[in-house]
Amino acid sequence: MTPKIILDPHWRSLDELFAPEDLAALHDAYDLIWAQDGPMPADALAEALPEANALISTRLDLDAETLARAPSLKAVVEVSGAFPPTIDYATCFARGIEVLSCAPGFRDAAAEMALAMALSGARGLVQEHEHFRTGGENWLMDNTATDFTLFGATVGFVGFGQIARRTAELLAPFAPRILAHDPWLPPEIAAGYGIELVSLDEVMSRSRCLFVTAAPTASNRAMIGATEIAMMPQAALMVLVSRAHLVDFDAVVQAAAEDRIRAAIDVYPDEPLPPDHQLRQIPNVILSPHRAAAVARGRQLIGRMIRHDLDALFADRPERQLQVADPDRIGELAISGDAKKVGAMAVDRG
Repeated sequence: MTPKIILDPHWRSLDELFAPEDLAALHDAYDLIWAQDGPMPADALAEALPEANALISTRLDLDAETLARAPSLKAVVEVSGAFPPTIDYATCFARGIEVLSCAPGFRDAAAEMALAMALSGARGLVQEHEHFRTGGENWLMDNTATDFTLFGATVGFVGFGQIARRTAELLAPFAPRILAHDPWLPPEIAAGYGIELVSLDEVMSRSRCLFVTAAPTASNRAMIGATEIAMMPQAALMVLVSRAHLVDFDAVVQAAAEDRIRAAIDVYPDEPLPPDHQLRQIPNVILSPHRAAAVARGRQLIGRMIRHDLDALFADRPERQLQVADPDRIGELAISGDAKKVGAMAVDRG
């Protein structure tokens, strides 16, 4: 019997998530229910759940009672960007329902943006561009007090998940020395990337360029505060591309305003950033409006991963490309906050 897949991607769109060939392959292999843009009506979802084998959605309100009405369910795939707190994970684990997150599907586009921001920040490209506008550019001058090269630099990562690993791969031609703080990272993965696992204090104090790429959890909110930022070398560059959840944002702003650090920022605690926010006036920052993955086809890796993992699931193969909910960590990862806020913004924007 052909597996039945509920595909309800709203507030995302189908062409945002799937290349045409991947969506066509899903239509060929599975009985896709809804599979269109716009929110699936609640009554249509309720009607489809009893026979559904998989559910793909940004809006996963799955308590025990709802899951009981889906006896054939084998997998739940979230496509918002983080494990939501609205799923009864204990019931899913007890029934063998896999819960998968699309978070790894952002890695290529986000890593590309992280590299672009690091290069621009390290070489003072944006600052000199702005100086040019006012006739104050520094011709042929070495800004040795602030500018630096990534070649041979000590580069740090707070969190070494999918985005960080892809960024490290993109950095390889620069032959940097890479440090990482990630208490969840298996040592064999660290060894495979040739990185040095260190404490949070060490990665803060030794990194010329620091990438903040950890996934938000219940315990790491504002883990990088004023004390940790004070450890950073003078004029070090912080590249913030995962979630503002990870930092004391006011402390980052203050350090940048005092010319202690440079910062390249794509994510904020409140989005959009208020028009009168101090950050808009600080010259040594690069600001991006939460668009690390906002590029044509930038999220279609998610669709390829969904296609791969559904094929593996229904062929009883163990390999997965999406992030699998881990019973030991899901209480940390399934949190409300920035990701939910960003989703609400996307709904507001249609």
